Amino acid sequence: MNRRNFLRTGTLAAGLALPALARATSTAAAAAPAAGASTFAPTPEAGWRRFELTTRIEPLAGAGATRVWVPLPAMNEADWQRPMGSLWQGNADYMSLVRDASGAEMLYAEWAPGSAAHQLEVVSRFATRDRAIDFAHPHAEPLRLPPAQHAHYTRPTALLPTDGIVGDTARDIVRGASTDEDKARAIYDWIVDNTFRDPKVRGCGTGDIRTMLETGDLAGKCADLNALFVGLARAAGLPARDVYGLRVADSRFGYKSLGKSGNVSKGQHCRAEVFLERFGWVPVDPADVRKVVLEEPPGQLSMVDPKVTAVRKRLFGAWEMNWLAYNDAHDLKLAHSAGEEIPFLMYPQGETNGERFDSLDPDAFRYTLTATELG
Repeated sequence: MNRRNFLRTGTLAAGLALPALARATSTAAAAAPAAGASTFAPTPEAGWRRFELTTRIEPLAGAGATRVWVPLPAMNEADWQRPMGSLWQGNADYMSLVRDASGAEMLYAEWAPGSAAHQLEVVSRFATRDRAIDFAHPHAEPLRLPPAQHAHYTRPTALLPTDGIVGDTARDIVRGASTDEDKARAIYDWIVDNTFRDPKVRGCGTGDIRTMLETGDLAGKCADLNALFVGLARAAGLPARDVYGLRVADSRFGYKSLGKSGNVSKGQHCRAEVFLERFGWVPVDPADVRKVVLEEPPGQLSMVDPKVTAVRKRLFGAWEMNWLAYNDAHDLKLAHSAGEEIPFLMYPQGETNGERFDSLDPDAFRYTLTATELG
């Protein structure tokens, strides 16, 4: 591989030597329950874990320019995720870090017309720690988002409208709820009880929530079901956001369906958060409850199966952080592309001759994502 274009961002090398992370990682290897266990209890006390994600892309050349955009870890949250930097190398004619107005980060690479044997490698390191809200100990004083952030996380988007059937459905769900926590729990429970995971949906879905509600077809995957939570929450006046990311390790709680390790090229998963006055940003994941129902061995579990009831209880307020959060951006315009906006940035994106590659088909696009836990 031609290494003349070797660039660096962040503090990857320095981050590896952080003593606090090294100490915390040593406590993270708590014994996991046996496969099939019904315990699901993510906890920050399990400590920090460090991961390395390697993205290799060899897109086919066309007659025109070939362009690639690779999402990078951009969520820097002191309590649960710390990006530790990214390195990249390849034979592209131009490579640069690009930051979207919403804060999403990506590597942009471009090969000139006529170039052959395109090669690009991106290595990102990051640390994560399980999240869990202690609902028994709220903040003494109400928390408030800054006005600009509140407006941003309650706004409608192309795929997350808050009027019409979305607004009507939200009002029906939260009727009688007196607090923002009651409203958020009502929406979470409604989605768990009324939606379904559809294995035939490509990738993670598209998140077109108006169409879901208008057609009554409430089946989908994480980008559909968790987007429905976000859209309904916003319509009910609650700040909420999708967080787009990637599973990078197996679950430590015996859930086969809630992890992915090694080759994670098809491990993309988005989650959701809602901002509550007494707790701040609260993690939720109703889509993974429906994933457990459908996929957890032996499959097609009952809603009262212990595996389902355990994960349903915990996924309002907790995330197991065997997962990388890229960003929470919607409706992105890719730099240097004349093509349409993308609804979210969770997969590598590419185009040649002005035509987009199928980002949901890593074999045809020719990319691989490999995750390794460090320490």
